[in-house]
Amino acid sequence: MEERAWTAGGRGRRTDMTKEEFRKMVSGGPVILDGATGTNLFAAGMPHGVSTEQWVLENPEVIKKLQRDYIEAGSQVIYTPTFGANRAVLSRFGLQDHVRDMNLRLAEFSLSVSAGRALTAGDLSPTGKLSVSAGGDTPDEQIFEIYREQAEALLEAGVDLFAVESMMSVTETLIACDAVNDAAGGKIPVIASILSGTDGHTYYDGTVYKALPVLESAGISAFGVNCNMNPMQLETVVRNLAGSAKVPVLAKPNAGLPVFDASGAASYDMNAETFAKGMAVLYRDGASLLGGCCGTDPDFIRAMKKQLKQL
Repeated sequence: MEERAWTAGGRGRRTDMTKEEFRKMVSGGPVILDGATGTNLFAAGMPHGVSTEQWVLENPEVIKKLQRDYIEAGSQVIYTPTFGANRAVLSRFGLQDHVRDMNLRLAEFSLSVSAGRALTAGDLSPTGKLSVSAGGDTPDEQIFEIYREQAEALLEAGVDLFAVESMMSVTETLIACDAVNDAAGGKIPVIASILSGTDGHTYYDGTVYKALPVLESAGISAFGVNCNMNPMQLETVVRNLAGSAKVPVLAKPNAGLPVFDASGAASYDMNAETFAKGMAVLYRDGASLLGGCCGTDPDFIRAMKKQLKQL
């Protein structure tokens, strides 16, 4: 596996990453993403029930160390700690008027760590609201504006690409990708991933197979699955996606199933070596962007990189 480095973006220094350059980068071999953020923040002492984004702002060295460790382990792309930094989620904590400021500051943590060493993806995730088109009661236009607002802030921060992740609805994924492309003028790569069952079904309105051509038509640069399952459980889904996808396929699964202790803290039943072997299978099945979600840490990424080098 070839080692690569890129000139990363950052506030006040625009990235040179284009969709075509992203395509060439991925075609050169597997691209290693980062692993989990949330489960590692809990392990570092973040309480349950707080705004993750606010806690990170108050404890910046935790995320900076985690992301430095991911890069040292082999991650070529790290996600900004902005998973819930949209207006809808922040409103639960009375922080809805701080979207721009929080996204700028959170993205800068990642950009300061990744500069010259890895790419930084501006991370967007579910709003917690279900759009009318997906069977909910929130107007599609409102969902669009929520995502566009966050994307504009991340774009201002200087992210290299966008990651729309952990989505549960095909419709909301499309709305999010459209909003990001609208904010960025369609010029910056957008990678998207949805939670999927072993049969490819999403939580709400369809399957990842239904989502694939819709999102390809919307101009995304990669599509796949994350969270929810371990690598072995996603083999069929990844193989089927890779068999018909016109864009690179992404896989960012969990480290097995969570086991909860009396305090509600979760641990996961898969070790780094087993995870890495499963990820090597997903690479052979056609996934070219590979990382981890809940329960993974830099050791998992390091083991995955070692396993991929042997292929």
